[in-house]
Amino acid sequence: MASLTSLNHLNLSGIIPTDKQLQTLDDPSIYENNPALCGPPTTAKCPGDDQRPKTRSGDNVEDENENGDGFEMKWFYVSMGSGFAVGFWGVCVTLIVKNSWRHAHFRLVYDVKEWLLMVISLNVARLRRKLNLGSI
Repeated sequence: MASLTSLNHLNLSGIIPTDKQLQTLDDPSIYENNPALCGPPTTAKCPGDDQRPKTRSGDNVEDENENGDGFEMKWFYVSMGSGFAVGFWGVCVTLIVKNSWRHAHFRLVYDVKEWLLMVISLNVARLRRKLNLGSI
């Protein structure tokens, strides 16, 4: 994109994006001979420009309340937080109350730790043998 200097004769159509990647392409002459292009930096207006609200930067955006995303996002975060709390405290309370489950859980954690240490030490020994390092 850095060496792109002209978009002439490419038969492009639609709204010219106003994202950060294309901010350097603001010369209207590079969009000549593409009559179906609309929006800044050209002088052609896009269909529906007058109907959509604009932000301070001039980008077209939909009203957030129009499609209900704000309400749905609030419930999404509420349910995510409550799900985390119920899951976390469900496990913690179970481990506190059930003595046999607590012992089984910590025995599993201990066994996994011992297995990981054994695998790491075997791999280190194998690597030393392959590299003929011996004991360092």
